[in-house]
Amino acid sequence: MKSVSWKHLLVPAGCLALLAGCAQPGPAPLYLWDKFPRQQYDTLLRAGMMPADQIADMEAHAEKARAAGAALPPGFRAHLGMLKLSTGDAEHARELWQAEKLAFPESSPYMNQLLKRLDTPTKKDKPA
Repeated sequence: MKSVSWKHLLVPAGCLALLAGCAQPGPAPLYLWDKFPRQQYDTLLRAGMMPADQIADMEAHAEKARAAGAALPPGFRAHLGMLKLSTGDAEHARELWQAEKLAFPESSPYMNQLLKRLDTPTKKDKPA
């Protein structure tokens, strides 16, 4: 069996290095997802942090996206609105749901349902 000389490996290695240097990076992600999917999943399982902690975490995420010039992912504003509502901040929830409708028009039917529920008083809120 012949031994392969290092000179015979030099040409293929040089071609490989040249091709690797010409590779273009892939497209930038459309949205800054960060920890949002996992946080949303944990919230739905009721295994996540307290709502106030989640709100702070999500607001930091939004600031990070703003600084990077990146878009927030679909559902981000809706989820943050739900958290705001759970802490009693209905007006901020309304603003976030309106912003979700503007950013993602396909979410309008669901956001309209949430807004309608926000505007409809519950039985315990109605006078007797």
